[in-house]
Amino acid sequence: MSYPQAPWKLQGYAMQTLHLVNINRVRSLVPLELDIISVWPGKTVASVYLSYYGSGSELEYSELIVVPAIVGYQGKFGAWVSHIYVDHVDSMAGGRDIWGLPKELANFDWEQGQRITVRQGNRKLCTLNYGQQGMAWRQKLGASSFSAIGANLVIFPAEFESRLGLISSQLEVPAESPFYEIGCGQPFLTTRYEDLNLQIGAPEVVGQRKVEVGSYR
Repeated sequence: MSYPQAPWKLQGYAMQTLHLVNINRVRSLVPLELDIISVWPGKTVASVYLSYYGSGSELEYSELIVVPAIVGYQGKFGAWVSHIYVDHVDSMAGGRDIWGLPKELANFDWEQGQRITVRQGNRKLCTLNYGQQGMAWRQKLGASSFSAIGANLVIFPAEFESRLGLISSQLEVPAESPFYEIGCGQPFLTTRYEDLNLQIGAPEVVGQRKVEVGSYR
């Protein structure tokens, strides 16, 4: 397998849903060293991110990222990725080796700009039905994510520029899906990223893990 080293520069489009979920439902998916950020009594924010990276990208592939919680560690804040799926073996290998992300292979069916369904074999992971984007504005944003490489806790940045807009959506996560237990339900907000330029930076070690949680190794 051959994959580029960090940073990865990706171009395409994406949709992201945001959900209020119960902290006690997602605690087992997050390393104990990370504090789950409460945005409402007993609630944190979960996210489902679906993207396609095409021409001009380091690799061309589709991706599904599931974030069960927003977390903090020693004054740093970001997302914890519990499930992540792609349709390119080099993206899977690079995500695991460089960032410690538990990437798995899946199939992505983008249906006429209105629906995307992600499957592993005969098992459906999720379906997102979404509306057309209306008003949008050009925006530059940055975010961070935590992951684990062996016994190390790491954090890495994501910087992106995109035409950002709000859309309507309905997310379906069947009981057979590995992340059904998160209890995402109907999103309270869905954003669409058009003309997306994304850069994923190299990881930085921030601490050590005491107990491995959700490791693919």
